Amino acid sequence: MDDNDHRSIGNRLDLFHQQEEGPGQVFWHPRGLALYRLIEEYVRARMREAGFHEIRTPQLLSRSLWEASGHADKFAENMFVFEDGERSYALKPMSCPGHVQVFNKRQRSWRDLPLRYAEFGACHRYEPSGALHGLMRTRAFVQDDAHIFCTEDQVAGEVARFVALLGRVYAEFGFPPFAAAFSTRPESRAGTEAQWDRAEALLGDAAKAAGLDPVLQPGEGAFYGPKLEFALRDAQGRSWQCGTIQLDFVLPDRLGAEFADTEGGRARPVMLHQAVLGSIERFIAILLEHHQGRLPFWLAPEQVMVAPIDTAQAPYAREVVAAFEAAGLRAALDLGPERLGRKIVAAHEYGVPVFAAVGAREAAAGAVSLRERDGGQAVLPLAEAVARLSERAAPSFAGSRNVAMPAGGSMVEAGGAA
Repeated sequence: MDDNDHRSIGNRLDLFHQQEEGPGQVFWHPRGLALYRLIEEYVRARMREAGFHEIRTPQLLSRSLWEASGHADKFAENMFVFEDGERSYALKPMSCPGHVQVFNKRQRSWRDLPLRYAEFGACHRYEPSGALHGLMRTRAFVQDDAHIFCTEDQVAGEVARFVALLGRVYAEFGFPPFAAAFSTRPESRAGTEAQWDRAEALLGDAAKAAGLDPVLQPGEGAFYGPKLEFALRDAQGRSWQCGTIQLDFVLPDRLGAEFADTEGGRARPVMLHQAVLGSIERFIAILLEHHQGRLPFWLAPEQVMVAPIDTAQAPYAREVVAAFEAAGLRAALDLGPERLGRKIVAAHEYGVPVFAAVGAREAAAGAVSLRERDGGQAVLPLAEAVARLSERAAPSFAGSRNVAMPAGGSMVEAGGAA
C-alpha cells in the first residue's frame, strides 16, 4: 500500500483501523476521533452561522416511508432492510425524508421560509465487498446533510449563500478553488417533465447569479432533481466531488410538504438538498492524502508536543503544557527516556506540527524553544509562544488570506470569481 494512501497515513498516525468483523465500517482511535470531532464542530459552527437549525432523525424507519419518497425503488439493493412481524423497516441511506417529516409536523407559513435544517446523519448503505475502499467507500458513514425549504424566488439567494460557504470552508481546510458542474435530469427519474424544466431553469439561473460557470453533466442529476456539484483538487492533482446542492420539487410533493402562501392558499415549498463535505469519513480520507498526514495546525489532534531536555525540567514542562491547554491548545507531554532529537523526529512523524523543548535556560527564563516540522526554530517567552500558537489555532488563519467574502454573498477567490 502506498505510504500516501489514507489507510497507511491513518495507521501511522494512529487514527483508525478497519477489520473483517466490521466490513465497510471504521474503528476510530482517540486521535482519529479527535480529528473527526474537530471537523464536525467546525462544520456545525459554519452551518449555525449560515442560519441552519440542527436536528436529528431516526436511524430506522418504516419501509413505507422509503416507498413513499421513492428511495425504496431507487436504492432497494443498497438498503439494509429488517422485518418486524408484518412490518418492514430500513436503516436510512440518507436523511432527506426524515427532514420532511420535521417540516410537516407544524403548520408552516410563507413567513417561516426559508427554513433550514442540518444534521450529521449516520447513514448505512450496502456496498458490495469488492467496492469497499478504506474511508473512501464504506457501508456506515456520516453525512453533513442539510435541507432548505423555501420559495422559488428564494432559491438564488440560498444557492449564493451555499457557494460562499463552500469557498470559505474549502480554503480553511487548505484546498485550492473548487470546480463546479451542473448535473441535469437522468434517464430514470421521478416527477413530471414540467417540474424538471422548472427545476433546471431555477438552478441554472441561481448558479449564474452566484458567479458560477459550471460544466454541464447531462443525465447526472439525482432521481428527484438537478444538482450543482463541487469538486476539490488535491495536492496530487486528483479531483474529488464533495459539495453538492440539489433542487427538488418531487419529495415535497410525494411527502405532502406544504405552507400557507401570501394569499392564504396552500403551496409546495422548494426543497434544496445540500452537503458541504458529503461523507465525513470520505472527506477525512481526502484531507489526509491531500496533506499527506501533515494536517494544518488547527486540525492536528495534538498541536504541540512538550518535552524537557532532562528530568530536572519535568516540572517546568508540565507548567508549559498547562499554559498551552489553558489557552485552548491541544498539548501533550513526552517524558520518555529517548534523546531529544529522537523525540522531535517522532513527534513530527506522528503528525504533531510543533515541538516545544525546555531545558535549563528555558526554565530559568520562563521560555520555550519551538521547533516546526519544516525545520523553523524560535526561542520565545512562554506567554508569547502561547499567543502565537493560539493565533494559528483559528481555521481562518490560512483560509482568510485566500477568500474574500463580498457584501453580496458571492465568493471571490484570489484570481477571479468562483
